[in-house]
Amino acid sequence: MLWSWLPFYEQQHGRLDQSIRGNLLRISKNSIDRLLRSSRKRYGTHGRSGTRPGTQLLDQIPIKTSHWDVSQPGFMQADTVAHGGASMEGDFVYSLTFTDVFSGWTENRATWNKGADGVLTQIKDIEEDLPFVIQGFHSDNGSEFLNHHLYRHYAQRDQPVSQTRGRPRHGNDSAHVEQKNWSHVRLLLGYQRIDNPLLVPKINELYRAWALFNNFFCTNLKLIEKTKIGSRYQKKYDESKTPYHRLMASEHINEAQKTHLTEMYCNLNPFKLKKQIDYKQREILNALR
Repeated sequence: MLWSWLPFYEQQHGRLDQSIRGNLLRISKNSIDRLLRSSRKRYGTHGRSGTRPGTQLLDQIPIKTSHWDVSQPGFMQADTVAHGGASMEGDFVYSLTFTDVFSGWTENRATWNKGADGVLTQIKDIEEDLPFVIQGFHSDNGSEFLNHHLYRHYAQRDQPVSQTRGRPRHGNDSAHVEQKNWSHVRLLLGYQRIDNPLLVPKINELYRAWALFNNFFCTNLKLIEKTKIGSRYQKKYDESKTPYHRLMASEHINEAQKTHLTEMYCNLNPFKLKKQIDYKQREILNALR
């Protein structure tokens, strides 16, 4: 990521000393992890799971356990994160996470509780911001996803979207979105209880800025091969890229979509976005104290 960030940093703070600039471009990810280890230990414990099994549509929605073969954008994994703190009683905020398996493009929205209507409203809002058309939708077995409202939403289209689900108590069936629950939700809002409905619009403002920051300026690794050798798995990853650059390299994104993405990228600055994110984050966390 550093090579694409440095020009924006130098625009605001002046050109770096050549030796510092060289060190930044040469530093390995392992060295970065080592330097940040003490800071990462400050994070708290894990929260509680809010998944409640849905009993509807179990026969209509097939189980799918692997998404490694996806070669085009539009195949989404979805999950919810409970902001109930140490207790799951009463009403509180949930976060909805949408992740594209091919590119890693991720969108989040907050909703009050996780009723079918509220979740579907936020899903529709996410779809309007996606730079591609949804081809498939994969979730766990939670009742917020296995319901007739969402099923009709995807089935009754001119081009129906295939809906699949993972196995109960098998989080790795949705590994892409499970990882984003940490990097895109918990890193922002932590594990504390959020039980004020007035904070939902503010959290969604934060999530929109967070999506621009991560989708255009933060790289991720993509697994391209997984081989079992004896009792161990050997994994091979492609070059680290941002979701934006993966979409721009895809032949399944048309020129109009690529032009729109390029215009968005040219009008963004990661340092300005980070300031917006920090301000909105402090505003929300201060309201919870």
